[in-house]
Amino acid sequence: MILLVRGDREFLVEPGAELHTDLGVVHVPEDVEPGQQVESHLGEAFGVRALRGPDLFNHLERTGAPMMPKDIGLLVGHTGVAAGDRVLDAGTGTGVLAAYLGRMGAAVTTYERDPDFAEVARENMKLAGVAETVEVRTGDLTEALGDLADFDVLTLDTEDAPTVVARAPDLLVSGGFLAVYSPFIEAAREVEHTAREAGLGDIETTETIQRRMDFDDRGSRPSTKGVGHTGYLTFARMV
Repeated sequence: MILLVRGDREFLVEPGAELHTDLGVVHVPEDVEPGQQVESHLGEAFGVRALRGPDLFNHLERTGAPMMPKDIGLLVGHTGVAAGDRVLDAGTGTGVLAAYLGRMGAAVTTYERDPDFAEVARENMKLAGVAETVEVRTGDLTEALGDLADFDVLTLDTEDAPTVVARAPDLLVSGGFLAVYSPFIEAAREVEHTAREAGLGDIETTETIQRRMDFDDRGSRPSTKGVGHTGYLTFARMV
């Protein structure tokens, strides 16, 4: 899949496809390459762009609110997840996080309780080009804990995260990392408490805030638009 870009508009298409827009019909060549331009039958030009990680947030089919890129960035920075790592994930949802990690070269096993959501996530993995490295399993991770072990990173975005955190020592390799996203501070507090009870180390909970800046003739200030706060991330590590 590629993106056709015109100003602030983006169209996700396959090479060889036909795209109908208000700017005309675009016949996308089979051998189209990023960096080229293609024209509609009305002579309107579109830039060709490769699909990259941040584009997944905008173009994967959504089944709920996906993890924001800024939260994913913090997760990657804190855990150091890299190519060759084994990642266990729960709360797949749209699959943005799983897709990011898969595109980094990690082998991801992700659990989604809702069968319909899981099927959408599988299609999203195909779109992201990681269907071979990201396995989307339909089911409840808490019911499969006894069959899982030796993961480098454990990522959770579920209401029952503390139940899994309590079993983290059985799931992670020595030095492995835990990362839990919590929408509410009470949940983050419970996760951190459970991580301490489980004997994990390097425990840290962070509120994730990002503010864009507005610059104009009057001065400079943080923007009052958009989402600044999204949630809380708790990190811990196997000692």
